[in-house]
Amino acid sequence: MTELTTIAFDIETTGFQAGDELTVVGFDSAVSSRVFLHTETTPEAGLADRLNDTLQTPVQLSLHDSEQELLNELATFVTSTLTQRDAKLVAYNGERWNGGFDLPFLRTRLCTHGLEWPFGTLPYVDVMDVFETRFNTSEDTLSGVYEELIGAGLNDLDPFTDSSEAVTAWEEGAYEPLIIHNVADIRRTRALMELAERYCSKSDFSMKSLEPIA
Repeated sequence: MTELTTIAFDIETTGFQAGDELTVVGFDSAVSSRVFLHTETTPEAGLADRLNDTLQTPVQLSLHDSEQELLNELATFVTSTLTQRDAKLVAYNGERWNGGFDLPFLRTRLCTHGLEWPFGTLPYVDVMDVFETRFNTSEDTLSGVYEELIGAGLNDLDPFTDSSEAVTAWEEGAYEPLIIHNVADIRRTRALMELAERYCSKSDFSMKSLEPIA
């Protein structure tokens, strides 16, 4: 497990129905974060600079006028960068045996735009499974488990108390807090994965292939 670099992943959306769209997709490694933002309005000047001042560890931000443009650039990033590394994709409730959100939502949006699945060669781990079965916690949300086991840290950075606020923020063009929320999520996810690897055996992690059959 530890010989594979952890790449944490999280999305923000306009809602939870099949017709809703992606607004933000973020990836995080120990070196930096890569964030794709679908914009409806022009962001205030200096957005990337303000984000990097706030978030300290570098954030590479790209802006996209449509969901399809975001997905095209996302696919290029995954296939040209992530799949070329010895890496594993990690999410919190991103996809589990009985559901999950991020990867099913992403499949639907790629299918809607007639785009191919880009994650084929990457192994995937859902960190939520590990904390439900191998740690004694009273919380089940990402922020709750993070605070119980690690502390306030990134929770203090997150401007939202509920993920539904991300929908309103995007509708209002409040992109800065929206991106900070997404980056807080991907960094909390990576921190929890690293914590789990310190205390759990390889057999405690359920790693799956994301490669499609055809």
